Amino acid sequence: MFIHHLPDTWAISPLDTFQGGNYLAPEPEWLPITVPAHWQQHPALETHTGNVVYRCHFAAPALPDRLQALPPQSVRFWLRVNGVFYWSQPYFNGADLGCHEGYFDPYEHDITALLQPDNTLLMEVSCPEERNKRGKRMITGVFSHWDCLDPHANPGGIWLPVELHASGPTRIQAVRCHSEAFNDRFAQLRYAVDLDAAEAGPITLRWTIAPRTFEGDPQTIEQQRTLRHPGPQTLEGMMKLRNPRLWWSHDLGHPDLYTITLEVLQNATVSDAHRFAFGVRRFELRNWIAHLNGVRLFIKGSNYAPGDMRIATMTAERAHHDLRLARECHMNFLRVHAHVEHPTFYEAANEAGVLLWQDMPLQWLYQAKTLPEARRQAHAMVNLLANHPAVVTWCMHNEPLFVADTSDETLLTRLRTYRTYFLFSWNRDIMDTQLKRVAQRADPHRPVIRSSGEFAIPVFRRGTDAHAYFGWYSSYGTLPDYERLRRMFPANLRFVTEFGAQSFPNVESCVRFMPADLAQIDFSHLAERHSFQPEVMAKWIPWRTARSLEELVAMTQDYQIFINRYYIDRLRFHKYRPTGGIVPFMFVDSYPAILWSILDYWRVPKRSYHAMRLAFSPQYAFTILDPKTHHVAEPIELPLYVVNDARDAYPRARLVACLRDPDEAELAAVEHTVTLGADCLAQEVDRLRWTPTRAGRYTLELELTGVPHEMQQVYPIDVVA
Repeated sequence: MFIHHLPDTWAISPLDTFQGGNYLAPEPEWLPITVPAHWQQHPALETHTGNVVYRCHFAAPALPDRLQALPPQSVRFWLRVNGVFYWSQPYFNGADLGCHEGYFDPYEHDITALLQPDNTLLMEVSCPEERNKRGKRMITGVFSHWDCLDPHANPGGIWLPVELHASGPTRIQAVRCHSEAFNDRFAQLRYAVDLDAAEAGPITLRWTIAPRTFEGDPQTIEQQRTLRHPGPQTLEGMMKLRNPRLWWSHDLGHPDLYTITLEVLQNATVSDAHRFAFGVRRFELRNWIAHLNGVRLFIKGSNYAPGDMRIATMTAERAHHDLRLARECHMNFLRVHAHVEHPTFYEAANEAGVLLWQDMPLQWLYQAKTLPEARRQAHAMVNLLANHPAVVTWCMHNEPLFVADTSDETLLTRLRTYRTYFLFSWNRDIMDTQLKRVAQRADPHRPVIRSSGEFAIPVFRRGTDAHAYFGWYSSYGTLPDYERLRRMFPANLRFVTEFGAQSFPNVESCVRFMPADLAQIDFSHLAERHSFQPEVMAKWIPWRTARSLEELVAMTQDYQIFINRYYIDRLRFHKYRPTGGIVPFMFVDSYPAILWSILDYWRVPKRSYHAMRLAFSPQYAFTILDPKTHHVAEPIELPLYVVNDARDAYPRARLVACLRDPDEAELAAVEHTVTLGADCLAQEVDRLRWTPTRAGRYTLELELTGVPHEMQQVYPIDVVA
């Protein structure tokens, strides 16, 4: 394995039209730029969209001894482009290497005959604005159309490194490996290896499987195979791993990893090598209830937006930091929302033991002519990410609905959206159905969801995971509407992957992109550039009555906390009956904004982060109160529930509940010793009944002790005359 990174200093020039690789006469104006990056990071290109051309000069690198030992005619060189938004066409020393489409899909070309001592690489790159939001063409997901990204931003550019690889006669282009079966003694691993061979003949596949996260001896397996013809081909087979250590999510065990190295030998000489992290594990969704290595687990997580709108700036350190914050919030799951994330994120998730639901980068509606490319990229996405044990589910499309602007809640727009929900949608019923088949053929070992956000409608449609923006978008309705949905259509509680409300970041983060003086804030600018939905928010929060930025922040975060706890409590009550997962929207901001996140762009936790950490406690005490106005002299019931998501039982947990009046005087108090079984369902411990005699804010205080994650929380209960 030989990889040479091309220099990070390139030249760039914005263009109206491409010139077929000929940029000598007339010579364009070149600007220096660092690669990888997005071109809008350059001060002179901050508002540029459309076309650019990149140029890089580099000398041919010296080869390692392993390749120098080969006959010179046996050494092959490959130009590898790891990621470009969105169309790219490389010209190497004047030779046209062909156009490529797709931002996350790496591609490479054999440039052996083109390589010289001094070389020039030109890359024509195009990433235009998607003007037709209801009929998009580029498969860029949330990077081109979303309510959580700066609408004036363009992701265009070479966002991952460009490399020169060298190999012997046979090149390893990709390796896919998965656990076919395992027990305490052995794991059967099935593999598929994509090769490009200069000639037919015998080869040896030498596998080295070395412990990566624990002490142990590496295991080496050699297999004799035959290349039947020159050119691309795939070899498939099985191998056996002794005494396997399993990969677990962090809440069930330890995410043990191996490093697998594959070497292809010809005439006892290594022609090429490939190395990747691997985990032995099996994941299933049984009626939307997750099982990892045969063990049932309750999914609690969040939607992971791009770690940064400028995804090229993501690093391993930033990814590890995000995953640490997710684990500390008692999350075992993140949904990679409508995009493919930076490669370092998947490596970090493998190590952190956080399960990943991987979306295809499809968001809302696309043109029919996108289908052939979408099929190709669906296969490419599965092949790219299949070795990561953290990736457990594929989803082919997020909300294939009529949506241009989610803050547009006019009646006509809502009716057109409802039509794509409940009647025929080409995107969902044709494209996504085909993409699901593509993913299932490429990877029959992971669950594949056709599209996210399909409501289950008895007789008409079984549905998939549900989105529940009751209490935010009028197209969904109010919280009492959700109570009716819970009772009438419980299948929509099986796996809920979106709900929430917008809130302002903490004050210290707000003042980084808006004035500290509330009177000087341009809220129309916040709506245009920072995703604020003022009219939607005004339906639920009287935010315009705030007298200071501090009060505005507190008001919006209070409502976000209320909404998140409202859904989490109800879904925890329905644990396994039928709820298998709770995945609110969303975890972190991709840029400075007012969003549904619980972490802002600078990773400063909102109060809603700490509230969600409490609501996701493995051992949890809660109540469920009807979301309605309570009146004096109206009887109120407060059921007291406890639940345990851990694999251990706790026979002497202690629950204390105290009801207080508006003067904080104690009205009632109960105390119980309860047995929390391992991974038990929610159980009712007691039920407080009382009739308020005056208006005001009452409070219910709950405390759960005698468990590893002791917790206490307060429910406000407002009573009016």
